[in-house]
Amino acid sequence: MTDGAHQKVNAGHLKRNAYLYVRQSTLRQVFENTESTKRQYGLRQRAVSLGWPVERIIVIDCDLGQSGASAVDREGFQKLVTEVSLGKAGIVLGLEVSRLARNSTDWHRLLEICALTGTLILDEDGVYDPSHFNDRLLLGLKGTMSEAELHVLRARLQGGILNKASRGELQCPLPVGFVYNVKNEPVLDPDKQVQESLRYFFETFRRTGSACGIVKTFRQKGLLFPRRLKKGPNKGDLVWAELPHSRTLHILHNPRYAGAFVYGRSRTRNNLNGGTSYTRLPREQWTLLKSAHPGYISWEQYEENLRRLQENAQAIGADRRKSPPREGPALLQGLVVCGICGSRMTVRYHARQQRLVPEYVCQRDGIEHAVTICQRVVGDHIDNAVGHLLVESVAPLALEVTLSVQQELQARIEEVDKLRRKQVERARYEADLAQRRYLLVDPANRLVADSLEADWNQKLRALTEAQEQYEQQRRQDSAAVDEQQRARIAALASDFPRLWQDPNTPDRERKRMVRLLLADVTLIRGQRIAVHVRFNGGATKTLDLPRPLTAWELRTTPAEIVAEVDRLTDDYTDKQIVAILNERGTLSGCGQRFNSRIIARLRREYQMKPRYDRLREKSLLTLEEISALLDIGPKCVITWRNHGLLRGHPVNDRDDWLYEHPGPNPPRKAPGVKLAKRRVFPENVVCGPQEVQYEA
Repeated sequence: MTDGAHQKVNAGHLKRNAYLYVRQSTLRQVFENTESTKRQYGLRQRAVSLGWPVERIIVIDCDLGQSGASAVDREGFQKLVTEVSLGKAGIVLGLEVSRLARNSTDWHRLLEICALTGTLILDEDGVYDPSHFNDRLLLGLKGTMSEAELHVLRARLQGGILNKASRGELQCPLPVGFVYNVKNEPVLDPDKQVQESLRYFFETFRRTGSACGIVKTFRQKGLLFPRRLKKGPNKGDLVWAELPHSRTLHILHNPRYAGAFVYGRSRTRNNLNGGTSYTRLPREQWTLLKSAHPGYISWEQYEENLRRLQENAQAIGADRRKSPPREGPALLQGLVVCGICGSRMTVRYHARQQRLVPEYVCQRDGIEHAVTICQRVVGDHIDNAVGHLLVESVAPLALEVTLSVQQELQARIEEVDKLRRKQVERARYEADLAQRRYLLVDPANRLVADSLEADWNQKLRALTEAQEQYEQQRRQDSAAVDEQQRARIAALASDFPRLWQDPNTPDRERKRMVRLLLADVTLIRGQRIAVHVRFNGGATKTLDLPRPLTAWELRTTPAEIVAEVDRLTDDYTDKQIVAILNERGTLSGCGQRFNSRIIARLRREYQMKPRYDRLREKSLLTLEEISALLDIGPKCVITWRNHGLLRGHPVNDRDDWLYEHPGPNPPRKAPGVKLAKRRVFPENVVCGPQEVQYEA
């Protein structure tokens, strides 16, 4: 074998470097299986015996502790391939094929590059030239066996894991709230603050019905949530931080909190880019053992939580399931069903007169197939009708419901106060612990004493802040439900309609009360609106409501006001009509005070006869006509009107007048005679004949 090896090595190979690749699969093997590492480093003597000087032998050992299943994370192997492809390597040394690669793709790629660049490969059995068919065939077979060996090892390990998981004895990382006891059995965390935080977590979800509701509650109450560090120098330590939304969903989906052992919820696959992807598996493929250890909720509660999460997630999805109650004023949000296609109807809000008006829209098929939406219904009057129906139906139970609500509010406050008190106790314990550490140190050792003293001061500041925050929150809670408010709740309990219509009752709480009573509400819009209400107990009720007015109909001026404008036009101009209507406090359809433009628009839209035409129908004369009749100038006509000799009627607000016929004895103006006294009348006042004294 040595003679054959020397025959394959030529001067061209010796001019290039020799690369020794050293690898161990895990760090544990690096520290414990040292003999294999020594054997790999010993291959340098093989290279020296083949003619390479020691300074031309390059050792690549930066992949110690890396698996050979892939070349993605192996920086040393990538460097080796690069050097070979550049023609710098005369020979590649490895103890065996499995040290270089356990993946056929990586191994055959290396063989191909070595064959192209004329690089030899050496292992414990001999020297091979990948450009020769027999050597390449043997190396390919060794690579296949190495990959198969990895598969067999992995299959054995995986089989043992699955066998142990089927009995529920596999020790998997436990979520926060659980620890292993001395018998390696999962039990509840002995830390009472952790237990109470998790119980309050699930109780909050039961009350709010959404993951966001839990996060908001913890943030508003100033509560922290526990978690255990999974990596780093403090791995396994318990820390307290704000509760994020992603962690909330992870806890709600984890069956371990229901006391169940579960394994195999996801499957890991390698990507083409060298990464990994995780695929969620259906529950039928899990290894699931219910009631395997103590839990914080029952399995039935866990199933109910998943159902509510699924409804919430599909609130913006295809099926439009029930969504959790939100802050908007739409009373039936998430409960309305289209009576035409059977889909859930969404909610849209429109601003009208500085308030939000809900509108229920069935738009799933319209968006999916780009067609006209099924139907849309303004929901303001529908919410009012359903609210009146609930008031009539629930009034006998109002007292019992309200008292239970009062007890629940008090229980919530006491539970939150207990959690805050636990936080103060933990801060006090950490401060006492820092004090004991400081007192145990030698005072002369200032390097350590100063550090421990600073830590003690920091813990004391944290304790002070926790106590101040606890007292502040406690005062706020006591002010939130004081004796006066308890009396108000008790008073409102006997009057459910007043409780329902109380403006201080949040829309979200009103929706929760609706969901306790109603299963769904079906709407069918025609000439009228048919509202089919289905209660949770199975009872049904049908309401027949008038079609809601459209936006332009709501902004239309009432018919009685239009008739009043038409009547006033007979005797008054636009400005006079505006003054009369505003004095009465009458408003237009848009809720505005009247002005001349609104009067003109009403007259134009309702085709009212102008005041000019009405006066002409009464045989009134224009300025030109009365001037010709009396044979006087227009200015004289105006002067006579102002002095009461002629009776005039204003046509508009631009000082245009029409005049009544003076009759058989019209006034005359003799030559050389002038009016002794000029009478001035207020503007827009109808003037009649007056007795006027003349002087020659």
